[in-house]
Amino acid sequence: QVQLVESGGGLVQAGGSLRLSCAASGRTFSSYAMGWFRQAPGKEREFVATISWRGGVTYYADSVKGRFTISRDNAKNSVYLQMSSLKPEDTAIYYCAADSRPFRVGTSINVNDYDYWGQGTQVTVSS
Repeated sequence: QVQLVESGGGLVQAGGSLRLSCAASGRTFSSYAMGWFRQAPGKEREFVATISWRGGVTYYADSVKGRFTISRDNAKNSVYLQMSSLKPEDTAIYYCAADSRPFRVGTSINVNDYDYWGQGTQVTVSS
């Protein structure tokens, strides 16, 4: 059973920064792409960022491109999301997720391609 545990959320003013972390256990972390998604109240879960299993390929939603950076440390079984220049519209619960397919070529932004999810961490950006 795969476990994903997010941390690092909180309350921050607009323009501020936060770094989210996700610690994984239960299978060979380094074989799977990882993603970050978010869900705001009353909205569907949406893609934020993804990183390939080796870390060489990343992809971002247009809404966060240039402000967020995804990275991973396979030696620590962890994936990170550095968020800068935060905006009130970034307020949401942020989830990390593990790809269902090992050694995927590239990455996926499709929520259905991820089979394990963390419990989420709340990010609130005040104006």
